[in-house]
Amino acid sequence: MSDWPTALRVNAFARAVESAGGTAMVLARGDRESGVVLLLAIDRDGTARLFERERDLDGRARIVQRKPDLVGEAALTDYWQGRRRNDPDLWVIEAIVARPEPLAAETLWAD
Repeated sequence: MSDWPTALRVNAFARAVESAGGTAMVLARGDRESGVVLLLAIDRDGTARLFERERDLDGRARIVQRKPDLVGEAALTDYWQGRRRNDPDLWVIEAIVARPEPLAAETLWAD
């Protein structure tokens, strides 16, 4: 999957979320081939978190939570919209599903 375009990865993630009984929606489309993806994960209780893949200094990929100090979907939306103004290639996908991180690791951020 590492050579898959971002658009296909996002589509695969959305299908995986739906197969797991959740819902997924693309909030912002970025570069089809290589855009960075932010995941707005919303738990069933309404708790919202924002995740992104990054590489550490050794080149290993890891999933990190962005802006854990921001509480609520509105605050996280303000954050990603600000990032998007600076990076129009950024993708943002919202997922309402139990345990979205493993699904993202298998589809969005698989090496």
